[in-house]
Parts: sequence; structure tokens; C-alpha cells
Amino acid sequence: MPNRRTVLTAAATLALPAMSATAAAPAKEMPHLPWTRQAVIYQINVRQFSPEGTFKAVQSDLQRLKRLGVDILWLMPIQPIGKLNRKGTLGSYYSISDYTAVNPEFGTLADAKALVAAAHQLGFKVILDWVANHTAWDHGWATAHKDWYKLNAKGEIYAVTFNQGQPSEEHWDDVVALNYKAPGLRTAMIDAMKFWVRETGLDGFRCDVASLVPTDFWVRARKELDAIKPMFMLAESDAIDLHTSGAFDMTYSWDLADQVFKKIGKGEAGAPLLREWLAKQPAGYPAHAYRMRFTSNHDFNSWHGTDADLYGDAYPALAVLSFTLPGMPLIYNGQESRLTKKLEFFEKDAIDWKTYELSEFYASLAALKHQHPALAAGQYGAPVKLVDSPPDIVAFERRLDQDLVRVAVNLSRTEQAWQGLKLRPWGWQLS
Repeated sequence: MPNRRTVLTAAATLALPAMSATAAAPAKEMPHLPWTRQAVIYQINVRQFSPEGTFKAVQSDLQRLKRLGVDILWLMPIQPIGKLNRKGTLGSYYSISDYTAVNPEFGTLADAKALVAAAHQLGFKVILDWVANHTAWDHGWATAHKDWYKLNAKGEIYAVTFNQGQPSEEHWDDVVALNYKAPGLRTAMIDAMKFWVRETGLDGFRCDVASLVPTDFWVRARKELDAIKPMFMLAESDAIDLHTSGAFDMTYSWDLADQVFKKIGKGEAGAPLLREWLAKQPAGYPAHAYRMRFTSNHDFNSWHGTDADLYGDAYPALAVLSFTLPGMPLIYNGQESRLTKKLEFFEKDAIDWKTYELSEFYASLAALKHQHPALAAGQYGAPVKLVDSPPDIVAFERRLDQDLVRVAVNLSRTEQAWQGLKLRPWGWQLS
């Protein structure tokens, strides 16, 4: 266990109060599985995780991930990638040609089962990235069930298109969109999801562009999957109805990452913007809604930039906030080694793990998350109460019964004083 006194504070000694065994009563609207409530999620890009890019290579690193303190392993799509209109040499993980097969680049179905079994033995939960909105052009359904796809005026399957006919028209040329008006498609898609739960014992799914798929489909899918095994469901969306419908446990908090963290990292804003954002919470979300807090993920890293590109010296302070604000924090693979490159999306581009220099930093934040009921997600944790502080510092506390966590973060490039402490530039104090 790393020394939290030296890792978690950037300006002063960290004091950890005694833990409370009492958590807030679950909201009636939607309870969540106990193992999710104080969890940390970790995203794995199998192709880039190691030089081998295989399930076996991920499995060999599970003990290290256990020491890192993460709880839920999110595997990016592991199915075969379409060849027709493929992007780059290896293609996008999100262009799937067979929902119930394994990408041979990663190994076999037996290897996938072994990875999940080994993860479960160590106490991890495993969720799989699921692409329900579209398939590769050469998925078997495109030939056998043309009516399961969206068709153009000529009755032809066409590339996924956004803002059709407008100057901002956008095409995903390697994939074609599914048509959820077709009852057969809905049954087949849920059957494919069930396949992975039954075959590997998965604990849930991260659902790609979830709001582009009808919510009533997700409600049905959740019900049928839960009948096999209680699921944890993460939506790549911030749509409130995905929570109120009961289909999903967690959605993306793009608002915090895009509208606050990025602006602070670029020097365009500081503590006042974060306080303004906090004052607007929960912004219509039900109390039971888990929000995923993050500084990076596969999209951010490959398309937007590295942590250094996006946040500069502010990065550790923003990571502290992602762990201490309400919600579930995400670590993208490689962040614990200060990932310094944008990983190629359609080619082989393995992570350079170097010295794992931020491992103790993340492990300490994960330990804090686990030890404090006040930091639980959704209805189980405590709300944020802002504490008076200088303009460049955001200070808040979260209290649940006898458990109190107080956070102060200097969101500026100059040293700041607060309650007898001196917080260095981008420094923080947790007590």
C-alpha cells in the first residue's frame, strides 16, 4: 500500500478520519450493485495495451492492476473488425463484423474466457464495450437481413451519416447504421449480448453511442440480461432518460471534462468556472444517476490529445477532482505511466509503460475512494458542500454520517494560501 501522506497531498499532511460503516439508504428509483458504489473503472485497449496486443498479455498484468486499486475492467470491443471500407491497416474496434466471435488479433474465445475468469478470481468485475448502433459493411446481417439497416432513397445500405445535407455533414465511412424498427434486429442484438454473458460471465456492458439507439431497446436488453445475471450498464451518452428509464447505471460526464477541465487546462478558466459548474448540479439527473468522471479515454487520447496536451501542469489536480467529486472515476490504460502519446486508432501503437510513475498517485486516490463512504457514487455518497476559499482555490467537503472528506485544490499557476496552508501551483490538500 503506497504512503498516502506523501502521494495524496501536494501541500500538507493528509489526515484520514475514521471510517463510517453506514452509507446512505438507496433511492427507491434504482438501486445499484454493491460492488459499483465506491468503484474505480479502468479502460483497456487490448490492441495497444502491450506489444503482443493479446488477451494473454492483459491477463499477465492483472496483479499490477489489482495493486493499482481499480475495480472494474472495461474492455474495448474484442470482436472481429470489418475488412470492407476498413480505416487504416487494422481498422476500428467499433466496426464489428461478427458480434459473437473474437478478433483473432487478440486471441481466441477460450483466451477471452480465461481473462475474465482470472479477473474474477482477483476480485475484478469485467464489462465489454458493445456497439449496437452500427456494424461493419461486411457483417453477415447486411446480406441476410438488409431490412435491419437504414436505407437511402434507392433502398441501399449506406455509411453512417450525421447532419445529412448540411455543411456540417459527417460520415463514418467504415460502418453502416442499424434500423431498430425491425423487431428481428432487437432480438438478435440482445441474443448476441446474452452470448457473452453466458459464455464468459461478463458483469456488464459499456454501450457505444447509446443515445443513438432507442431507449426502449436498452430497457428490454437490461431486463433480459439481468435475468441471467445482474448487470452494470455504462452508456456513452449524457442523456437523462437513460437513467430515468432504468436502462443504465452510469453515463458520461462530458460536461465536466469538456466544459471545465479542458478550459482550466488551457488556462482559459479556473476555480470560478468549477464553482459555477458545481452550483448547477445535479442539472436534472436523478439522485441515483452515476456519472463517469474522467480526464481521458480512448477518444480523448487518440483524437483530442494526451494529458499533457490537454491539461499541462494542471493534470494531477484535475485527476484529484475526478476522484473526489460525486461519480465514478475512470483511468485510461497508460495514464498511470503518464501516457505521452496519442495512440493510433487504426494501427498497432503499443503503450510505452516506462516507469509507471503515477501508479502510487492513482493507487492512493483509489484507496481514498474505497475507504470513504462519503465518496460513493449516486445516492450512496454525500453531496458537495462548497467551503469559503480564495478565488483561485476550489474547496469543498462531502460528509456522510461521521465520515468527512474535505478537498482544496489550487486551480492556478501561483501559490495560494488557505486556512494556514500554502498550496503550491496546481496543488491540493485532502483532509
